[in-house]
This record gives sequence, structure tokens and C-alpha cells, in this order.
Amino acid sequence: MRMLINVPETVVADALRGMAAAHPELSVDVDNRVVVRRDAPVEGKVGLVSGGGSGHEPLHGGFVGPGMLSAACPGEVFTSPVPDQMVRAATAVDSGAGVLFIVKNYTGDVLNFDMAAELAEDEGIRVAKVLVNDDVAVTDSLFTAGRRGTGATLFVEKIAGAAAEGGAPLERVEAIGRQVNESARSFGVALSAVTTPSKGSPTFDLPDGELELGIGIHGEPGRERRAMMTAREIADFAVDAVLEDLHPSGPVLALVNGMGATPLLELYGFNAEVQRVLAERGVAVARTLVGNYVTSLDMAGCSVTLCQVDEDLLRLWDAPVQTPALRWGR
Repeated sequence: MRMLINVPETVVADALRGMAAAHPELSVDVDNRVVVRRDAPVEGKVGLVSGGGSGHEPLHGGFVGPGMLSAACPGEVFTSPVPDQMVRAATAVDSGAGVLFIVKNYTGDVLNFDMAAELAEDEGIRVAKVLVNDDVAVTDSLFTAGRRGTGATLFVEKIAGAAAEGGAPLERVEAIGRQVNESARSFGVALSAVTTPSKGSPTFDLPDGELELGIGIHGEPGRERRAMMTAREIADFAVDAVLEDLHPSGPVLALVNGMGATPLLELYGFNAEVQRVLAERGVAVARTLVGNYVTSLDMAGCSVTLCQVDEDLLRLWDAPVQTPALRWGR
């Protein structure tokens, strides 16, 4: 095992200590596993809380800050955070305007966020929830009932975060988050397997010369395996899989996301192919984001997420944001 770690048992705590040292604008509680924007709670502002297993960085802790999340709850690697973390985060960011939980559709995340919502409401905090389930590759995977939550999580957190930053009430922020999720679809491809620190070896077998179409961000099986394909062929397959389900009637946001081990040289080249397919299919692209945002540790591969936007959603996407991983307009 070649990893830049001390021991597997302290990987998350070590990362949180390093995050705290690098980002003094955040309040990082290493022991209780909560990352909060330092100025929280912001008077009159809806708080946004998300979280999930570690190993998908910068999701979610890297998206905490003005214009996006108010707090994030990192679990152990590929393991849901616990309700106590979520309640602590909600309490830290609630200004009286309520808290929106943004939850990727994985069974552990859903159950724990539901329990946390009940506990928070018992403490007098109004809670709403948006469930992200954008992955078109499969239904009812190893970790889910229904579709998995993947790249659209970034779009929900950014756009709903901008609405909250602008003073929108809880019901409106929730409605915008749901609209973004309903308007977004994703499809992922793995070129190599993922290795978790605790296992120290690949979590599934992907023979040399093959790829997995429709992979999940924890290494869950996709639709099928094929012999290695070119970037052009992969883009045709992935974009068509998204468009077969989304059927956009207007412009889209496009996210070309790396799974953790694919360099930007390849991702930008792949983006060129994605843009080609979209142009051939008559889909207008309003904005494009390329990089490693919703990752799977050391997996090589990529995902494509498209989100249809109207003028209001595009304005919220363009609104200022200042987080460790996403920042513009400030």
C-alpha cells in the first residue's frame, strides 16, 4: 500500500487537522467531526448542512463557506456520519431561519440525516431536506434504494447556497435545491479500482485493459464492463446516457468531474469530447466546470453531470462563492 498516511485509523482526523491549519476561515472540530464556516450562525440566514463519508474530497468540507454550505459532517471513509454530528452542525449554524439538510441518496446517509432532523426539531430547529439522486447508471445499487447521489450534489449545494446567502427563506431554499436535483443527471466511468486505507488493496477487480461504465463513487458496480475505450467513445456513451434521461429543453451547466486519480490534462481533453457530443445533440452549454470535485479516493476515471438551468438558477450559479474548493466573484 502506497499512501501518504500515518495509520488507517487516523486518516480522517489527520486530514481535518490539516484542513484546519490551511483554512483559518473555517472552524474545524476534529474530535466531533464537524466543519463550520467561522462566522456562523449568520443572522437571518438559512443554514445549509451536508455530509457523507470521507474519501470524496473536496466534497463536502471543501464546499463550506460564504455562498455554499454552512457546515459539513465528514464520516469515516465511505461511511455515513452519525446523527450527533449533524445535530451539532445544525445547532452551530441555525440563526432562527432554519436549516436545510442536503443528503446524497445512500441508505446510511438518509437514515442518519432523518434521525438528525427529528432530534434537531426536538431542540426547536426548523429542518428541511433535499435528497440528491442524480445518477442514471443504475437503480437500487449496493448502497441505495433508488438512484445514487453523485455530481449534482455540487450543483445543489452551490445554487441553494447562493439562495440562502441572498436571504431566501427556508421553504424557497428547499424548493430551489429540489429543482436543481430534478434538473440534473450524472454518469460515471472507472478506469481503475479504488483503494481504501483500511483495506489497503483495490476494493474490486478491474482487469487491465477494461473499464466500468456507470461506476458508483464507492466503487459500486455500474452498467457494464468493456474493453478500454477512447475519450471520444466514452464521452458518446456517458453523455448519451445522461441525455436519454434528462431531455433538456434549455441550456445546461456541465460538470466534468475527476474521480481522484485522473489528471487535468486528461479531464480537459475529455471535456472537449463532452462539448462535442452536446453540440452534436443540440444542447447549449451555459457554464462548464472541470476538475476533481466529487472523488473516490485514488480511482482513475470521470463523471459527467448536466443540469438544465433557467435565468434564475444561472444567476445563483454565478453568484459569489468563497470556499476552499470553489471560489469566484468575491
